[in-house]
Amino acid sequence: MADASARINAQKIGLPALDLSVAFPQATPASLFPPSVSDYYQFDDLLSVEERSLRKKVREVMEREVAPIMAEYWEKAEFPFHIVPKLAELAVAGGTIKGFGCPGLSITGSAIATAEIARVDASCSTFILVHSSLAMLTIALCGSEAQKQKYLPSLAKLNTVACWALTEPDYGSDASSLKTTARKVSGGWVLNGQKRWIGNSTFADVLVIFARNTSTNQINGFIVNKGSPGLKVTKIENKIGLRIVQNGDILMQDVFVPDEDKLVGVNSFQDTNKVLAVSRVMVAWQPIGIAMGVFDVCHRYLKERKQFGAPLAAFQLNQEKLVRMLGNIQAMFLVGWRLCKLYESGKMTPGHASLGKAWTSSKAREVVSLGRELMGGNGILADFLVAKAFCDLEPIFSYEGTYDINSLVTAREITGVASFKPAILAKLTQSRL
Repeated sequence: MADASARINAQKIGLPALDLSVAFPQATPASLFPPSVSDYYQFDDLLSVEERSLRKKVREVMEREVAPIMAEYWEKAEFPFHIVPKLAELAVAGGTIKGFGCPGLSITGSAIATAEIARVDASCSTFILVHSSLAMLTIALCGSEAQKQKYLPSLAKLNTVACWALTEPDYGSDASSLKTTARKVSGGWVLNGQKRWIGNSTFADVLVIFARNTSTNQINGFIVNKGSPGLKVTKIENKIGLRIVQNGDILMQDVFVPDEDKLVGVNSFQDTNKVLAVSRVMVAWQPIGIAMGVFDVCHRYLKERKQFGAPLAAFQLNQEKLVRMLGNIQAMFLVGWRLCKLYESGKMTPGHASLGKAWTSSKAREVVSLGRELMGGNGILADFLVAKAFCDLEPIFSYEGTYDINSLVTAREITGVASFKPAILAKLTQSRL
């Protein structure tokens, strides 16, 4: 027994890991991020001067402030709160919202910023997306003037942080069937229910909650403040992806929300689509950014790492994989860019947004998988980005509509036939009529 205890203590004490530059001197880790080399078709030419300037600014801050610490915090599954002021300096929170201290970016500019953040760290891009393109945008599109004045200026500066709570344990893809209830009482509303997978929720100051009105049976939206009596938020542990993002379970037991914090513009589930249309465009750009970062790291790695007396970049199989990754990125960027232009011209449909998100996340999966192959053993280390990106892409592949659900949204639009429910359910429903 004493020997076993000694072995355990020895393991705990051990020796610190070698510095990576000593342990593996042949290649540079992603803490020193490589230059961007993925814009092979010079898509920068499609951007305005302002959009190019924003891209440069975001890229520089992410490479300088986030790249050196991302692997450490990803491993610990903790959020690096000390970089929030640096993210605030980017002035991208609020995205396309005009006024109230928000940047009023073009949707293309907001998308480019999302990609540049995701290029270095997918978790940071999800933190901003949830805060900005979901929670803040809901208040901007569906809130009263008083609510906008009260909440948006602080959120735009990241002095306060928001989350957006739609998903429930029993209702993910079938979100419109949510069970959380809102009951009218004197002076406000009482919320009861449960939400799950809510990013930023463990530390959010402002929680945008969707609940079913017990009188109308319609979906309404509410702004709930941190620390409200009856509100309990706990962290979801043991994730393999987006580990820096703090996803939580939200429990509400008789949470009182005053009338002034009911979102006046959310009167049915369809009202959430005004927000989801924009956020789905942003989510489509996350895989683009992730793929860009993976390509950049692999491109440098293949030139630095030598085997059989030559750099890995000299081998034909590796060159083919690298070019396939590059081709995917060119196509992904063009799809994302066109999606933004369709939105700006008022022509974008839900099917367009869904196809964009489904397709870019699918192609990015191929890119990070090829990157994992090119990296060999180092492809399983977060220090070289690819392993982290490989895992971070998996939740993105599923959230804001899984690949399958988004495909069905587009298919419904092009065929006129909805196929979300299994055929057997449709037959059962018909037989009861």
